[in-house]
Amino acid sequence: MAKKNIELVLSPPEPHFVGDGFRVHNYIPGGYRADMERMNPFIMLDYGAKFNFPPSDRPLGVGVHPHRGFETVTIAYKGRIAHHDSAGNSGEIGEGDVQWMTAASGILHKEYHEKEFSKKGGEMQMVQLWVNLPAQFKMSKPKYQSLANDQISKFELVSDGGIVEIIAGEYKGQKGSASTFSPVNLLNLKLNKNGKADFSFPAQYNTALLVLEGKIMVNGTEEVPPDHFAIFQNEGDDFEIQTDNGAIVLIMSAETLNETIAAHGPFVMNTRQEILQAFDDFHKGKFGFLAD
Repeated sequence: MAKKNIELVLSPPEPHFVGDGFRVHNYIPGGYRADMERMNPFIMLDYGAKFNFPPSDRPLGVGVHPHRGFETVTIAYKGRIAHHDSAGNSGEIGEGDVQWMTAASGILHKEYHEKEFSKKGGEMQMVQLWVNLPAQFKMSKPKYQSLANDQISKFELVSDGGIVEIIAGEYKGQKGSASTFSPVNLLNLKLNKNGKADFSFPAQYNTALLVLEGKIMVNGTEEVPPDHFAIFQNEGDDFEIQTDNGAIVLIMSAETLNETIAAHGPFVMNTRQEILQAFDDFHKGKFGFLAD
């Protein structure tokens, strides 16, 4: 099989705050040549690199906001996040956990630092990824997949090389833990010292990786430093990742949705009329109600 090589490596953009609780670098759609159409179905990627929050009596976070037309995937690497929504769902995401929320037809949502984490303060590191929904599923019923780390499928690499956490999709024939509406692979690669792993995704899939810890070498030629985001060419199938001193890498690869994208703020649909309808439904209270 042909090698899948890196097209470009993006340095961390200037950070900004989402609400007052999440300091993030936006790679999709803000990064160079990383627009929604190029990366679809990955339509937004915020990376909260390590940041130390002081103790606070009031949990910091993001106030009530709506979503429609896509899914949000929140991965906690450091710290602890809590949430609740207009459908009465609530929960917490600890280190290593994943929350996969299907907003679909519409939901009001609030995310914030978990109460005890807020009181003590500490280091926060997280990723939020938006995954677009195919048109036929955009108005389906909202749902959650809450994946504690011990529920996430894991593949042990040879020679004590580390593990691959299979959040969604599959790796070496082993299925991931989350269900998806289109083919999506989302993997946490945790390499030990001198560890390496190989991957294979169809050439036409949009494929990228984010280095959260350590420094990696891809295909023996391309170095990707920590906190950097690499986009692969849509050519070839296979690539290899190795590290000298250990690394944590989020790897994403998915079948492109060949559908038009109409996006405005928290709504991602296929036409402008659908966006206007989303605003109208939101203002009429059809997403439910949630106190700020």
